[in-house]
Amino acid sequence: MSLAVCLALAWWQWQRYESVSGTWQNLGYVLQWPLFGLFPAFAFWRMRRLRQQAELAEQAEAVEERAQVRTQPAPPASPADREEEPAARRERPAEVTQPASGEADDELAAYNRYLAELHARDQQAR
Repeated sequence: MSLAVCLALAWWQWQRYESVSGTWQNLGYVLQWPLFGLFPAFAFWRMRRLRQQAELAEQAEAVEERAQVRTQPAPPASPADREEEPAARRERPAEVTQPASGEADDELAAYNRYLAELHARDQQAR
C-alpha cells in the first residue's frame, strides 16, 4: 500500500519537474519517494528475519539443554548413598579475568574524571 502511494507521489513530482515551474528539488523528490515506499517492506522483511533467527537460536538452546541433561549423571537414590565428591570434581566458579592491558582502565578512569569535572561545574553553577 505504501509503495503504491509513494509511487503516485513520485509520478506527481515528475510531472511537477517537467512543468514550467519545476525545479531540481522536484527531481530529488522523484528519486526519494520510491525509497520511502520501499522502506516499510524492508522493515517488515527485516523484523521477520530477526524473529526467525531468534526462534532458531531458542530451539538450538533447548536442544543443547536437553543434551546437557542427558549427559549429567543421575543423583544418588538417597542421601545415605551420597559420598563426598573429591575437591577436583566439584564445580568451581568461573574465574574473573582482567583485561590484558590497562588501556581500557585508563580510558575508563579518564572518562570518570571528565564526568566528575562536569558534575563539579554543574554544582558551582547552581
